[in-house]
Formats: sequence, C-alpha cells, structure tokens
Amino acid sequence: MGLNVNMSWLRPRSPKLSKLAEVGWLLESQSSGFIWDAPRKVSRSEPTPKHAKSVAYCPAVLDYESRLFEVVSPIDLHLKFAVDEQTKVPRLINGAGDASSIRTKHLSQMVVIVSPKEWRHPSRPLLQMMTPYIFIADEPVYINQMPPFVHYRPAALPGLLIGGRFPIDVWPRQLVWAFEWYDPKQDIVIRRGEPLFYVRFETQDPSRPVRLIEADMTPTLQEYIKGLSGVTNYVSRTFSLFNTARQRRPKTLLTPKVR
Repeated sequence: MGLNVNMSWLRPRSPKLSKLAEVGWLLESQSSGFIWDAPRKVSRSEPTPKHAKSVAYCPAVLDYESRLFEVVSPIDLHLKFAVDEQTKVPRLINGAGDASSIRTKHLSQMVVIVSPKEWRHPSRPLLQMMTPYIFIADEPVYINQMPPFVHYRPAALPGLLIGGRFPIDVWPRQLVWAFEWYDPKQDIVIRRGEPLFYVRFETQDPSRPVRLIEADMTPTLQEYIKGLSGVTNYVSRTFSLFNTARQRRPKTLLTPKVR
C-alpha cells in the first residue's frame, strides 16, 4: 500500500490579488499643468430607457464601457495643412487665426508634424501631440490607447488616431496623441473638453475592475522614468528593452498622491 503525501505546501504560492487593480496616473508637465484634466471614466448623458430590454441595460455593454477612460483635449484645436512653396516643407496653420484661444507659437510647440520620411503613407501627414499623462502600476498591466469611438461627432475628423499597447508596470512613459491625416484638405477641429483618446487596461485576471488613482512623482519613479526617456532616439524596437527595465525596476513605483 503506497503512502500518499501531499507536498503542495512546499510550492510557492502566488500573491493574492485584490478585487480591484490599482492603476496610477500623473502629469509630467513643466508648465501649464492646470489645462490638463484628470483622466475620467467614459459616461453617457442619455435619458433612462423605459424598456427593460434596452441596450443600455445589456451587461456586456455596461461592463465594456465601464472599463473605458478618456483623456480630453486641453485646448481648442483648429488645424489647417499647408506646404511651403519654396522649401516644400509641410507645416501647420492655426485655422482660428486671431480668434484662437491659444497663441500660434505655443500651438506649434504643442502639435507637430512628423517628418514625411516617417509617415505611413506619402499623402497622409502624421501629427503628434505629446501629452503629460503617465500611467503606472505595481502589477502586470497593459494599457491600450484607442480612438474615442463612443463620442459622436456630427462632422467626423479627417483621419484616424493611431493607437498603441504596452506594459505600464515596466514602461511608464508619456502618452502621445498621434493622428494620421487622411484628407489634409479638411481641417482638424477638436474643442477643449472633447476626448482626444480612450485608454483601457488589461490585467492578469480580465474580470477584475480597475481603480484609477492619482499617483505621486516620487524620486524613485522619476529616476526610473529617466531610464526609458528618449530611448527611441537610439533604438528602433523599444519592446526589446522591456526585460532590462523589468530587471532594474524597484519593487514599488506606484505611490498614491496625498493632497
């Protein structure tokens, strides 16, 4: 008769996860930080449906939309595209002119045209706006940056947002609004407070809801971020650096902001 000994207690146990996954957000802004609103959950302002089978009560729809967060535009944006007749260099024009709430000088610093050599298509200008938003987590979490598809625009934008996905637990970098201008003859108009993009978070357990909290830029986090800042100037595939970042990562980077 064999002796059955349970040795499961010798195996290391995985840390118990909390019911909520905590994700921190913060602004890396040298000036004018007050123009950037806190990221917020996507919400709808619609009348309460009277029918019990309304799509507004669908559990799948409710769960899906409850996991979306939006980042809104800090300025009134009205952009026109032009090409310099002499240099043939593409440039942006402040379409609002003297009526613009943002000075043209500061607009040109905020929104830039990527070099045509880096466009995905020769007739589609690529714009970038570096935002100050950084998201951080102390457990494996991927962020998905997506177009604001729940927000209806009577006049659609003349192009597409370029999304992205990366792990914020090892790569907490500033998010970029990147826009591919499919029809440069049409203006880009985005009002202050309208969504620039959505973010959604992937955790190890996809059923866990995410709680978004404001995080503190501690000296430890600031030093860690320095290690990944500007790496795209030296290497083409930054994902190859994730293992290095993971090995050098301190145990804790997410510290709730105390006000």
